[in-house]
Amino acid sequence: MNTIKDRYEIAGLRVVMTTYHEKIRRQALPYLAKSDWSEDEAEVRIDLDNEFYEERLRESRFPITIDSIEYVYTGEMFHRYLLLHQGCMLHSSAVVVDGYAYLFSADSGTGKSTHTALWVQHFGKRAYIINDDKPALRRVDRTWYVYGTPWSGKTNMNVNARVKLGAVVFLERSEQNWIHTVDIQKAIPMFFKQTVRKLNKEENMDFALDAMGKILSETPIYQMGCNVSDEAVSMAYEKIRRV
Repeated sequence: MNTIKDRYEIAGLRVVMTTYHEKIRRQALPYLAKSDWSEDEAEVRIDLDNEFYEERLRESRFPITIDSIEYVYTGEMFHRYLLLHQGCMLHSSAVVVDGYAYLFSADSGTGKSTHTALWVQHFGKRAYIINDDKPALRRVDRTWYVYGTPWSGKTNMNVNARVKLGAVVFLERSEQNWIHTVDIQKAIPMFFKQTVRKLNKEENMDFALDAMGKILSETPIYQMGCNVSDEAVSMAYEKIRRV
């Protein structure tokens, strides 16, 4: 085990993160800081120490590696800091087409990654996955942006980039393809389930609810049922595209 403290730039924030294992260290390489700033200027500090990860490993009721435990908890810690900077992380797969990011959010196993992979296949070089599991959303100068992060799920697909948020789509499986807009009241529990349900500190919850409220009131929100088909991609794009 090697302990490494390094500087990163993630979602436009200066991050100092201490890592003990390979998985998150490898994932974070594209986010190493390119500008010159001192550790004292960091807006995010992540160091839970290896004893914490070892304790979580002993407590786990499921087969998991300590690398994966560090990966999960560093992501949760980053999310808590992100809430303090007009942002949040949404459990979703984010695909970029023609300069806008479209987020497809759903429970694990629903098929959001399968659907966004079809977008890349359909649009070719016009499209890419900016993050396949935990993209960051931040409001900067009254505009919502989507950022890639190192925390990108099983596929490890992420790009260190910033793109304007086009729409958020809550996805479910369906034999027939359909999509419609969702009002804020209906969208609140959907969004809540995929971003803030694990937050247990009242102050973090307040920041999360504030970010959620702004996103839902300032961004087109949809609910969609689809099968695994190119027709599902075409239908969704025609409805939600911003260009």
